[in-house]
Amino acid sequence: MQCEDHDKMLIELSKEYSELRRRQNLLGWEPLLLPVQKGWIRFFVLREDVAQSKQAEFFEGVLKKINTYDWSDRRNFLVKRRFRGRKYYVVKPQKLKELYSWEFERLEFDEKERKYFDEQYIYHKNYREPSIRYVFNEPWRFVLRVRPNIIDKVRIMDHELQARMRWISQYQEWNGLNGRTNRLIYGRSWWRKRYGERESERNPLKNKPVTHVLDLFRNR
Repeated sequence: MQCEDHDKMLIELSKEYSELRRRQNLLGWEPLLLPVQKGWIRFFVLREDVAQSKQAEFFEGVLKKINTYDWSDRRNFLVKRRFRGRKYYVVKPQKLKELYSWEFERLEFDEKERKYFDEQYIYHKNYREPSIRYVFNEPWRFVLRVRPNIIDKVRIMDHELQARMRWISQYQEWNGLNGRTNRLIYGRSWWRKRYGERESERNPLKNKPVTHVLDLFRNR
């Protein structure tokens, strides 16, 4: 009975945390009287010749789904490295987003857009199994651009809500209850329900056209 009561408490805490977060998000934003600059932000844009081509709108739509943003306090985005006791600076690398299978399906690329992505098998060190990444195969179409990171609005904060959310989060984390809470809410296979099937459990012929399946059997 004590275990059941404890599980019910974890479920109630999870529901309360979701409700508090929803109420916090509904508070919205408020503008700053004096906008301030905090560092620099770097992101990808269309290359000049691509932006002037007939396919500019098409690649702009693709870029919105795979663009990445990075922040730095240096305009040149230099980061410190150390080699054999010596310090030197190099430009911080940045590349387009590499999508997992579940991300690729969720973004709903059409057939024309899918042709610009290649499947790459990458070994996942945490799960000790290979995973599929979809990588854009023509990155030369985009270039990096740096601009000042201007902050002109801030989120309206309710300190009572924040304090309660912080207490719930710390209680679950410090007591190692995150896994138990996810199992109670999403079930025993909570990872699959929340993030989808793992790569090792997926059928390679799922959502593949019949012609593609027949070609695979003919080539064997």
